[in-house]
Amino acid sequence: MRQYSADLTPPWKKPQPVPEVPADPGLVVEEPGTGFCGAVIRCEAGTVTLEDRFGKHRVFPLEPRGFLLEGRAVTLVRPAAGPARPARTASGSVAVPGARARVARAGRIYVEGRHDAELVEKVWGDDLRIEGVVVEYLEGVDHLPSIVTDFAPGPDARLGVLVDHLVPGSKEFHIARSVTSDHALVVGHPYIDIWEAVKPASLGIPEWPRVPRGQDWKTGVCRALGWPSDNTGAVWQAILKRVHSYKDLEPELLGRVEELIDFVTGSGGA
Repeated sequence: MRQYSADLTPPWKKPQPVPEVPADPGLVVEEPGTGFCGAVIRCEAGTVTLEDRFGKHRVFPLEPRGFLLEGRAVTLVRPAAGPARPARTASGSVAVPGARARVARAGRIYVEGRHDAELVEKVWGDDLRIEGVVVEYLEGVDHLPSIVTDFAPGPDARLGVLVDHLVPGSKEFHIARSVTSDHALVVGHPYIDIWEAVKPASLGIPEWPRVPRGQDWKTGVCRALGWPSDNTGAVWQAILKRVHSYKDLEPELLGRVEELIDFVTGSGGA
């Protein structure tokens, strides 16, 4: 019987070529088979060592299509010899490969809700771990006075708070003023919700829609953009995946978060 060796796999089912990316120290990738995500700390012949946010190390083989970079398959290769440009964290800071997380400070940063905390973690997480700053959330600005009272901020335990929609005359504005002190700093951005601090261009939309007063903002936004309005949590996760660095966020948020980090880690905040 005659043998045929022709490849009959349809073109659309064949693996597509993926980019080769140097495994430079500090590069953050995910190994899809295990879900392990970490920064490159070492690349040797045939293997790469990653360190996750908890300081755990894992060694993986350098295989084709073996890793995900910002959600896309890549092939890691040994970096070329010679000096490399310093790696950057998502916040734009110079990365410190192999740095251990500092023991948590007494000071804290509070944000309004879980979505705020997830966004801060994604962009500033590396910086915060090196500085030993823990981020917690309020579940609403109405809880801020009692949290500040219980926390009792002082010279050795500063408290920083990020508030949504902090505009003069608002309820949030008056609450923020009532708890601000030398050791408690409350700053805010002008956006109704942290979603709005993500640049529309990063999401492929022309702008954030206006939602009439009295209507739930997230629900109104989803309806206006044709997104599923019955599961705003899933929509948020889709938004968060499109945020890769500080470049995807509005300056009004960037400045406020950097201000809080400086305040909590500054002189008297350790």
